[in-house]
Amino acid sequence: PDVEWGQRVAAFVVLRPGGSLSPEALTDFCRERLASFKKPEVLRFVAELPKNPMGKILRKDLRAELGAA
Repeated sequence: PDVEWGQRVAAFVVLRPGGSLSPEALTDFCRERLASFKKPEVLRFVAELPKNPMGKILRKDLRAELGAA
């Protein structure tokens, strides 16, 4: 969590099979298209997002992963 705002913007990125993307390219993409307060401060490339049996993304697990870093 951010000391001043309570939360930080983070992005968990899952690439398509065979796909490639550098953190720098993603940062440039976000810089060109997003307002500064919407740009992710943290980028994490993961194989897959954690989901519950209904297919919903487990956001608490993602937050916990950020907190552990």
